[in-house]
Amino acid sequence: MTTSDGLQWRKSSRSGDTGGNCVEVADNLPGRVLVRDSKDRDGGTLTFSPTAWTTFLTHTSIR
Repeated sequence: MTTSDGLQWRKSSRSGDTGGNCVEVADNLPGRVLVRDSKDRDGGTLTFSPTAWTTFLTHTSIR
């Protein structure tokens, strides 16, 4: 989903298909990765550097 401000949001591949636990990521901006809760899109956005985001993904596992 592309928004009017040019952000290209995509649902995380680790989000469930049942409507719960949905995280959206926008990584098309230089120097930052944005993360938000798809159930509360206006509730705030976390901002990560690309290095921090890659580190997070590398060290995170679903158990």
